[in-house]
Amino acid sequence: MVETEVKLPVDDVAQIRKILSNAGFEEVVQRLFEVNCVYDRPSGEIRARGELLRVRRVARETVMTFKGKAQITSHKTREELEIRISDYETCKLILDRLGFVRIFRYEKYRTEFRRPDDMGVVMLDETPIGTFLELEGKASWIDQVAETLGYPASQYITASYGALYLEYCRTRTVVPEDMVFS
Repeated sequence: MVETEVKLPVDDVAQIRKILSNAGFEEVVQRLFEVNCVYDRPSGEIRARGELLRVRRVARETVMTFKGKAQITSHKTREELEIRISDYETCKLILDRLGFVRIFRYEKYRTEFRRPDDMGVVMLDETPIGTFLELEGKASWIDQVAETLGYPASQYITASYGALYLEYCRTRTVVPEDMVFS
């Protein structure tokens, strides 16, 4: 699987929900709280390669994801492999036994929107550092939807939430820890 995506900044959640509705998008996954844990070897070799190993917990579901090195143009494209895990705690123990360490944890509330017969998805992510839309689909679909929602390509964000959080901390002279709600 290959994913192509961009993030877009959101200033007004109620307004963007209205714009999405007017553009034919329907809420298909209600607002859910996510805990995302990023793992690496103690040496940092996964991150050094530009890859990512993440375990995400949403409600009663756990998903392990590997993301390959990103190709950045105006969009971010990378390999994405995911599996569902039935037992979150056992998954963490397996990673620990294999020598992986949790290097970053981030939280968000995510709501998903789709249009009938569309191949892409719009996700509304409310994070401790701000709210973003994440558009995932083919690059041409992303461009068309972004324009429909009133976003020029100059507002595309290809950085990860981890990178956005580090920049947020840098500009506020805050020591980075985990990106969690207080």
